Amino acid sequence: MIVRTRFAPSPTGFLHIGGARTALFSWAFAKKHGGTFILRIEDTDVARSTPEAVQAILDGMKWLGLDYDDGPFYQMQRMVRYKQVLQTMLEAGSAYYCYSSKEELDALREQQMANKQKPRYDGKWRPEVGKTLPEVPKDISPVIRFKNPIDGVVAWDDLVKGCIEIANAELDDLIIARADGTPTYNFCVVVDDSDMGITQVIRGDDHVNNTPRQINMLKALAEIDSKIIVPQYAHLSMILGNDGQKLSKRHGAVSVMQYDDDGYLPDAVINYLARLGWSHGDEEVFSKQQFAEWFDLDHITPSAAQFNTEKLNWLNNHYIKTTDLGLLAKDITRRLANRGVTVTTQVNIKDAIALYRDRANTLNELAQSIAYFYSKPQLDEAAKEKHITTDILPVLNGLATQLADITWTAEALHAAVEHSVTSNALKFPKVAMPLRVMLTGGAQSPSIDAVMAILGKDEVLARIHAVLS
Repeated sequence: MIVRTRFAPSPTGFLHIGGARTALFSWAFAKKHGGTFILRIEDTDVARSTPEAVQAILDGMKWLGLDYDDGPFYQMQRMVRYKQVLQTMLEAGSAYYCYSSKEELDALREQQMANKQKPRYDGKWRPEVGKTLPEVPKDISPVIRFKNPIDGVVAWDDLVKGCIEIANAELDDLIIARADGTPTYNFCVVVDDSDMGITQVIRGDDHVNNTPRQINMLKALAEIDSKIIVPQYAHLSMILGNDGQKLSKRHGAVSVMQYDDDGYLPDAVINYLARLGWSHGDEEVFSKQQFAEWFDLDHITPSAAQFNTEKLNWLNNHYIKTTDLGLLAKDITRRLANRGVTVTTQVNIKDAIALYRDRANTLNELAQSIAYFYSKPQLDEAAKEKHITTDILPVLNGLATQLADITWTAEALHAAVEHSVTSNALKFPKVAMPLRVMLTGGAQSPSIDAVMAILGKDEVLARIHAVLS
């Protein structure tokens, strides 16, 4: 059997981190088995679905590099097919028209709740052998219900949670088409999964309650068309924040594209998501391709996973340190431009990035760190007062004179600073710290001679003299 998986988000909001993990696992399972990964947009909730949300999903998938082999398919473009299947089920007797009014159903529900019974449809319009149905009312547009089995259980071996059984007596006859003829979510999913030959459904465990209904409908369709199969199901547990609470915006439940805005590399996010509820021994850092080779459903934990921003930052730092400098340069140039800072050729941005990337957890931090190379820094007043004191000004003047006449290399610059330190009987920080403040705006930076080497002679001298004058 050829493996066919799908990611089927509803475009009622952005692609969040939980959805991205589901997409990643579905993608990886298909890749691992040489199968097909399908993207399906479940947009039947017309009131809440938006073109912007669809685009956000497509953008998120593209940014993460989750290339789909087929699609995207849109449910709203498949209405003709759904109505064909509805008619087939009506003719086969696995679906029927229900004329119960909203008022009748509301009254039935209230009575059942008053009797401490589980609210459910009473089967008034369900056809049975020997049963006489009520007279069809003329003023009611009927819905279509699925004729769910009454006896036995519906069971499946969930590939994450293990065997799950639900008594059919617990399931009433689900509405599969509304009074206006539009099909409902569970029905559309069943038709799509059967038409697309989905072999494994990997999705969040908020869908567990839908699964028995969908399995029963698939079995009913299989009685009409023997080629239809019931897929295997794998339900992923939810993602919690570090505090054990449901993931919210403060934990990271934001649009996937927000991670781009916040300075995360897609490879880092993919690597982090791969380890969010799945493991391969003690491996922590691996590529998307390696993940696809290793991935299986056996090592997905059935318990909730916890989102850890510190771990994500650690991974992002690793990828910042190992990503090609040319790729980083393009990204950082864009981020600096968004801050109103223009990268010029006077300072090689690759050199500036190489100097700082070991220190940065995000690309935004990296961009902020090197911004002073391309724009005059605003001097931190506390650092200026502490380090640029009246007693050090003559020393800095003398150093500036030395710098004007030396070969501009990190080694020569280090020697010049050392000479200034020893000749004035000072400790190295006494000279290096005020230099840092003058050149970078603050008291923290990598080796000051490396900073000066990249910044260039003219700019270094100009910034020193601007403070000393």
